[in-house]
Amino acid sequence: MDLGLRDRVCVVTGSTGGIGLATARLLVKEGVQVVTVGRREAPGVGEALHVSSDLGRPGAPEAVVARALDALGRVDSLVNNVGNAYQTSFEELTDDQWNDLWQLNVMSYVRAIRAVLPAMRDRGEGVIVNVSSTAGKRPSTGMPNYSVTKAAVLSLSRLVADTYAGDGIRCNAVTPGPVATEAWIGEGGLADQAAARSGKTREEVLASVGAGRPLGRLAEPEEIAAVIAFLCSPASSYVTGAAWSADGGTVPVLI
Repeated sequence: MDLGLRDRVCVVTGSTGGIGLATARLLVKEGVQVVTVGRREAPGVGEALHVSSDLGRPGAPEAVVARALDALGRVDSLVNNVGNAYQTSFEELTDDQWNDLWQLNVMSYVRAIRAVLPAMRDRGEGVIVNVSSTAGKRPSTGMPNYSVTKAAVLSLSRLVADTYAGDGIRCNAVTPGPVATEAWIGEGGLADQAAARSGKTREEVLASVGAGRPLGRLAEPEEIAAVIAFLCSPASSYVTGAAWSADGGTVPVLI
């Protein structure tokens, strides 16, 4: 399907693995000039530019946007995807852990959005897609700080949508459930962490997580990427301020 994205410029943060990598790959196939961003080396999916960056640092998201504007002349779409999650309990978390995750999962989004807004407003159009989580709608007791940051992303997305709709800028959030990426199924990932804390085997944890979705399985990253690409495209031109569930039916509420 041609989404009408050819020759547009899109910055995708956290795009050297997982959902971000799948999104970058799909957008490249749609003819988008993709700027990939992450701590790792360039993913080599046909990106127009790669910026290696730790987006949890103040000033880093702004520098990424500046590089994209300097190299490609504009940014039509921004996909904020970078983030981190780990299994813990509310009482175990330190102030530093709260702050570190807030800086990466929330403030990197704030800073990147703030950096792209002037150019988007000058052009009278732009699209921002923020990757949140089902945990932002219903908190996960095993990932307290992650859940709170992802709820903040939902509020941020609606705020930006309402504030800048008159400037031709759309902003939406996507809320995936568990996805079969390195973060979940990789060695030392969330499944291994949950197994260590619960006394279950890794296989039991993954089976339980899959069974907890009405569709009965984890998502594939390409399934989330398809929703993100749609929201970046002219096909979604009347969609703003929404939180798109891509969770296999996980959250049983209509929001």
